Amino acid sequence: MEVCQACGITFIGPSPEIIRKMGNKAQAKATMLEAGVPLMPGSDGLVETVEEALVVAEQIGYPVIVKASAGGGGRGMRICNNAEELPDLYNNARSEAKGAFGDDSVYMEKYLLEPRHIEVQIMGDLFGNVVHLGERECSIQRRHQKLIEESPSAVLDPALRQRICDTAVRAAKAVGYYNAGTIEFLLDKRGDFFFMEMNTRVQVEHPVTELVTGIDIVKEQLRIAAGQKLSFRQEDVVQKGHAIECRINAEDPFKFTPCPGRITALHFPGGPGIRVDTAMHQDAVIPPHYDSMVAKLIAYGADRTEAIARMRRALDTLVIEGIKTTAPLHRRIMDHPDFIAGTFSTKWMETFLEELKRDPAGDPR
Repeated sequence: MEVCQACGITFIGPSPEIIRKMGNKAQAKATMLEAGVPLMPGSDGLVETVEEALVVAEQIGYPVIVKASAGGGGRGMRICNNAEELPDLYNNARSEAKGAFGDDSVYMEKYLLEPRHIEVQIMGDLFGNVVHLGERECSIQRRHQKLIEESPSAVLDPALRQRICDTAVRAAKAVGYYNAGTIEFLLDKRGDFFFMEMNTRVQVEHPVTELVTGIDIVKEQLRIAAGQKLSFRQEDVVQKGHAIECRINAEDPFKFTPCPGRITALHFPGGPGIRVDTAMHQDAVIPPHYDSMVAKLIAYGADRTEAIARMRRALDTLVIEGIKTTAPLHRRIMDHPDFIAGTFSTKWMETFLEELKRDPAGDPR
């Protein structure tokens, strides 16, 4: 970003200062606290010793989670249930954070047992205008890595949706945010939500928001970077219908081990409401060195029931040969009563995978 600025090139995104402020999770929490955004009970800044970690955990109550301040993607995170296991888990989190991010600083938070992961897409321009594009449900995840996203969330009523989206806008305005970004929250069973982090970029799951709002987020990013105002106001943003996205990863769908290789046969689904975002092609070689996601499969419908039905059909007609992918696992999830009813949390995948182990026919391979 600084190199782009030095060369007179416009960077499509927020300023380096904003990215640094919100990229450091401990600093982001302090900023949100000042803005009045609800925070998860936790440490007051970084936790620098095991002794300090034990004191913080005793104050906020177990279970707790140790989180890398500079991290993301589930790295440098450890869940701890008691004082006996905290020292080892604390040191493991710092070690992993150092290896992954070159920064071993960590902080601690209260750990919610069965929360929902709700994120709000926001956009801002260089004239101080900030709007939200509604929320996304991202609770179907494994090891803090999202597998399925949808919009809108089946669990939010209009009043709660308004509260959480308005809070996201307030959070973005507190840092003078512009371009595309996402404010992420954890939502408990009582309807209380807590700031988790901000992603200062367009995210993998942005297509579901584009489909339910009709707004091209990437196009709007380019407009903002070119110095133009947002092309819409908050009252122009209306969520219509329902969209679901499955992240298709080059992984064994049961063991989640990487499966690089050459694509020997490929057929993408089509039809009403189906969108595929990918760079994959026939004879493409999927290397083992990068993120395992090879495609995003998105289904849109008039309501959640129709979106699920269209996603089932799309997964049934998707053909990727030469490597294993998580598509069969997604297909099983689409049929699960909990998913259909919308009764799941960020811990749901653990239970589901145990079900598959007990049921041989449930192995998605």
